[in-house]
Amino acid sequence: MAEVWAGLFLAFLALLLVLHFFGLPSNWLILSGLGLWKWTHPDMTAAWGFFILLFVLCVAGEVVEFAAQYLGARRFGGTNRGAWAAVAGAIAGGIFGAAFFFGLGAIPGSLFGAFAASLLVEIGQGRSFAEAKHAAMGAMWSKVFGTVAKIGLGVFMLKLSIGPVWPG
Repeated sequence: MAEVWAGLFLAFLALLLVLHFFGLPSNWLILSGLGLWKWTHPDMTAAWGFFILLFVLCVAGEVVEFAAQYLGARRFGGTNRGAWAAVAGAIAGGIFGAAFFFGLGAIPGSLFGAFAASLLVEIGQGRSFAEAKHAAMGAMWSKVFGTVAKIGLGVFMLKLSIGPVWPG
């Protein structure tokens, strides 16, 4: 019976990854769920080092997501202000976009927010439309890359969790 519960719990953790598409902190929820599992199943083989590693992966996911966006905007010719505007625009766009398509609008909202904020700030600083659009495209596609990397870290966290959760 322990294998059934472990299998159901691992399936639940896998379903949590879907929450990335709603702009929710899936990796952090996976970490929290594993902490709860450890609390209710003291025989789980994971020690503090395992949870510290998962915490570091969660932090790395957040850093990679926003650093990729900022650096992508800069690499595509964006100014410092335009890059920071893209980060803020992605956050705002994700929040406002979540109200559409049953929550699935968070991802397109964050992409549009990154693009629009970067574009407007770059134009506001006297850059040509073509230069501003190039920087905004860099911010948007870098947001895509950062989000995919964050999801990849979540999948890696799930893979690392299989051994400690499975009764052995």
